[in-house]
Amino acid sequence: MKIVIKLFAGLRDRAGTGDFFVELPSGATVKDAIDTAQHNAPKEWTAPISLMAAINNEYVGFNAVLSDGDELALIPPVSGG
Repeated sequence: MKIVIKLFAGLRDRAGTGDFFVELPSGATVKDAIDTAQHNAPKEWTAPISLMAAINNEYVGFNAVLSDGDELALIPPVSGG
């Protein structure tokens, strides 16, 4: 199946793009997608431990199963004051 990965803030900078497609096997989870995405963006990147994920604009856990055509947003922690 094919999904789109959307990256925000520092992740977008590290990966060299804000969005890209990845191919995954049927039944793949958010964690599987993150593992694949880290090596398939224009630049290799590492996901932060406290990363948030959303499938089609709904926050999910890393064990959530993806479907063909899903949009997976990966949102890094925000800091500041």
